[in-house]
Amino acid sequence: MKKLLKIIVFIVGFVLAAVLLLHLLGYDYLLRGIQVTYLQGHKTAYIDDYPEFENRKIAASNEPQSWPEHKNYNKVEATEKLEELNEELGTAAFLIIKNDSIWFEKYYQDYGPSSKTNSFSMAKSIVSALLGKAIMEGYIKSLSQPVADFFPQFDSSLKVGDLASMASGLNWKEDYYNPFGMTARTYFDDNIRELILNLKVVEKPGEEFKYLSGNIELLGMVIEKATGMSLSEYLSQSYWKTLGMKDDALWQLDSRKSGMEKAYCCIASNARDFARFGKLYKNYGKWNGKQVLDSAFVSKSIHPRFADSPQYGYGFWLSDYRDKEIFYMRGIRGQYVIVIPEDDLIIVRLGQDLIRKEEGAIHSPDFFMYIDETYKMLKSAGKNQS
Repeated sequence: MKKLLKIIVFIVGFVLAAVLLLHLLGYDYLLRGIQVTYLQGHKTAYIDDYPEFENRKIAASNEPQSWPEHKNYNKVEATEKLEELNEELGTAAFLIIKNDSIWFEKYYQDYGPSSKTNSFSMAKSIVSALLGKAIMEGYIKSLSQPVADFFPQFDSSLKVGDLASMASGLNWKEDYYNPFGMTARTYFDDNIRELILNLKVVEKPGEEFKYLSGNIELLGMVIEKATGMSLSEYLSQSYWKTLGMKDDALWQLDSRKSGMEKAYCCIASNARDFARFGKLYKNYGKWNGKQVLDSAFVSKSIHPRFADSPQYGYGFWLSDYRDKEIFYMRGIRGQYVIVIPEDDLIIVRLGQDLIRKEEGAIHSPDFFMYIDETYKMLKSAGKNQS
């Protein structure tokens, strides 16, 4: 019994010492990370993790607009390969929207049309849309307005457009697998503002593409300061209500005390509502006949800023797969809103995981597979109708 007691005392002492050491070194956010992930049976962030954090509501429309169902709604089954892929990667929702109508829709793992899951970095596209709205409404002068107008500690050469196009030159290190890195710290820390405002411009802004989540977090702080509203409030006012979102969404915060949205990620919503951003940009900012977002801003967003980096515009990923002009939103766990304007096509996939891309690759293999299988289904529908 005494031996057991000594072991227990040793373990408790070791844990307390480890906690104290993490606190002294400034890594106590790791304790929150362990609680949110490992103690919930996960190794990293996951699509249902939003209840583990403080959230702010993004209020839906009082007059929700339903997606119309295509005349051939769900008349074609998913291909065998698509079904295997969805099962293997833990898909929650898969939608094909053709001619602004839902052509195919299927949910997995007890998820449904109103189920909320984490957007992860698809939120970056939405924050870029908020930037466009803030410029349109006069809160921000242009893409060329200096960030220093809002936060004087930054170099005056850094423009708000550099943040949206991932060309800031900030000393942020993008690393999803280092628990001591900036990305993990921002996800679990309780004061994002302090972390972001300690960043420095170390390379000339506006020169080249370099994907940094910190860019969008700083952009979110600029929008918050320019509008005098929280990002959630401004998003609700600008898009969630205007686009007729049926369901309230939630945006993760760093903490109740700080109350800053994780702008670079973490909007909990559903496939149908995320898809509306694809439709808005496909229609160059027009919604139900009204110009909700400036068409010139949309055009700039879905075309490359830099010739050397044709994969990115302002908040949107780009591809010429199958010789088509494609733009899309994406998240780290295989969240996609893929838009192929020439075929009036939107593909939405939400889920647990994706196929990891090889080093140096721009797009994940499943991105191409979802597109290929969708076209096979559409081709099958054509044959069945002939």
